[in-house]
Amino acid sequence: MHSTHLLLEEPIRMASILEPSKPSFFPAMTKIVGTLGSKSRSVEVISACLKAGMSVARFDFSWGDVDYHQETLENLKAAIKSTKKLCAVMLDTVGPELQVVNKSEKAISLEADTLVVLTPDQEQEASSQLLPINFMKPGDTIFIGQYLFTGSETTSVWLEVAELKGDDVVCKIKNTATLTGSLFTLHISQIHVDLPTLTEADKSVISTWGVRNKIDFLSLSYTRHAEDVRQARKFLSKLGDLYQTQIFAKIENVEGLTHFDEILQEADGVILSRGNLGIDLPPEKVFLFQKAAVYKCNMAGKPAVVTRVVDSMTDNLRPTRAEATDVANAILDGSDAILLGAETLRGLYPVETISIVGRICYEAEKVFNQDLYFKKTVKYVGEPMTHLESIASSAVRAAIKVKASVIICFTSSGRAARLIAKYRPTMPVLSVVIPRLKTNQLRWSFSGAFEARQSLIVRGLFPMLADPRHPAESTSATNESVLKVALDHGKASGLIKSHDRVVVCQKVGDASVVKIIELED
Repeated sequence: MHSTHLLLEEPIRMASILEPSKPSFFPAMTKIVGTLGSKSRSVEVISACLKAGMSVARFDFSWGDVDYHQETLENLKAAIKSTKKLCAVMLDTVGPELQVVNKSEKAISLEADTLVVLTPDQEQEASSQLLPINFMKPGDTIFIGQYLFTGSETTSVWLEVAELKGDDVVCKIKNTATLTGSLFTLHISQIHVDLPTLTEADKSVISTWGVRNKIDFLSLSYTRHAEDVRQARKFLSKLGDLYQTQIFAKIENVEGLTHFDEILQEADGVILSRGNLGIDLPPEKVFLFQKAAVYKCNMAGKPAVVTRVVDSMTDNLRPTRAEATDVANAILDGSDAILLGAETLRGLYPVETISIVGRICYEAEKVFNQDLYFKKTVKYVGEPMTHLESIASSAVRAAIKVKASVIICFTSSGRAARLIAKYRPTMPVLSVVIPRLKTNQLRWSFSGAFEARQSLIVRGLFPMLADPRHPAESTSATNESVLKVALDHGKASGLIKSHDRVVVCQKVGDASVVKIIELED
């Protein structure tokens, strides 16, 4: 791991730490995924979340019905319209998740050294003596002496299996805890759950809610093998526009970790679910997995998303010192995005959480050693480079040498812009997506909207959808026309100023061109 470690930019003056940060149009290059729920589903709160820096809205279907989430999504659309801020939509599947079911939602107090029974009979009411679970025949998998964990983000209980009584599992409670909520994930360390990764319930939600709302991302919970991703993609390919939906593999257990390389090849991105994975892994190994996984994602040019960073902000206005440092280290490792779960889903301070996490990301990005990262990436890619890889790395190198304020990339698929972002330029990359006219033999439509929104999870990439009246075919007149619109957009947003240098990456005929322009008054 030593060879992949990224140091801070040197030297850092201690006095500079106390200097206030300069205001920026983009508060951070790192993207923030916010989970919308009970405390963050009104138009007003969602609007504030968008302004604070949320660029992807996550809908967690492990709770709430389709109608509930549809109402939230309609509020998101209204917020996008009023704030004029783009936001992508991520559907998070339930997957083969084992859960403790608390239908009454009453707090459950569990006392250390007492016994509690886990039962597959979900009609029973949860109590301090009985916990219903959604796992049929647990006795076939669980053994005496095994450890189980359940709880919420900040409170968990450790159970030891003491006895098996038919389908019921009698456990000794190892620590005192109070569980609040309706569902708690049940973690059984290092076992294979013989359930499909994409369940029938997941398929139903995707084929109805997902199709209706043309989801941008599918978060595939408990991805264990590359075949899981292939099966999910095969399913999406039959659902109209969802063939364009990107699949993010959620790594949540040792099985997924073991097959990480093959999963990364198949997935469009990876979510490191540190909460669940932290149960399967020894605590001292979690950081090592994060660094190795993020590095592999970086070199593959695929987004790495890190979860469970500021759990304490579910109930508190400020993160702990350890959490603030954890967020910064995730950025220095090379993460593309931070995913907030309970902090925005049911936390008391969703807007403040997004804002604070964004500010921490911004500070970490300022000292990210881009020069070392660039050299490592070029060395990893090796020679000969592909045509696109060469253009992307050249654009970033040129932009840094001339101190450009922005890189503008013309793209139709989004691939060229993502490759530029792979090299982590110190300035924003404005991805100008050129729509393409396509047909399914029944109707004509323009592509481009999916590609634009899907860049909202890539570090440093900011999309702009060009006017569909501009043809995808590259001509000198078209390029100049779209470039003028992009520059005007940059000026209006405060991203570009007079006399700034801008690096432009575009196609001219059959050739790919990187050019540097200096703006006049």
